[in-house]
Amino acid sequence: MTAIFLSIILLFAFTPLGFINLGIISATLIHVPVIIGAVVLGPRYGAFLGLSFGLISMFNATVNPVPMSFVFSPFIPVIGTNQGSLWAIVIAIIPRILVGIVPYYAFQLMKKSLPKLKEPISLFISGVIGSLTNTILVMNLIYLLFNQGYSQIQSGALGSSLYKIVLAVIVTNGIPEAIVAGIATSAVTAVLLKLTHRSRN
Repeated sequence: MTAIFLSIILLFAFTPLGFINLGIISATLIHVPVIIGAVVLGPRYGAFLGLSFGLISMFNATVNPVPMSFVFSPFIPVIGTNQGSLWAIVIAIIPRILVGIVPYYAFQLMKKSLPKLKEPISLFISGVIGSLTNTILVMNLIYLLFNQGYSQIQSGALGSSLYKIVLAVIVTNGIPEAIVAGIATSAVTAVLLKLTHRSRN
């Protein structure tokens, strides 16, 4: 099952299937198999899937560079310099590993603390939390670690003005992606949990 999730991550990362056009923005689905894998397989396998997601995003940023690629690949020069930064590895890897850990514990916590909450709702919330973990950490780390480079992309915005742009990205991209992730997690994970429970019995 881990191999299947990894194959889906690769498929989403390198084909248009990994994106849903919501009109104004395009929501990514690449983190969804990581979230589902975390809930179904547990945090250890989830962390592995998250690490794989991070390494794939680093590879993609390196071989298919766009203006923001320097924040995900140490091999792409930071804007305004002639060399990359190792901090890019932190942004590419750490949030994605946590995407493979946080949803599992969020789901388990809701099962224990809110036992009357229906499973599909718990799974939806876990998917939303997993997706926002990625968006919030990535955008805040970009602001903290690549303030100058990101500022140049955003027409020289600095300080509070630049952070308002970060918050705008979290709201306009992060929330729709989180809702999509929540729906997908609720729909798919409920079935997989039943199948894995039957196979164990």
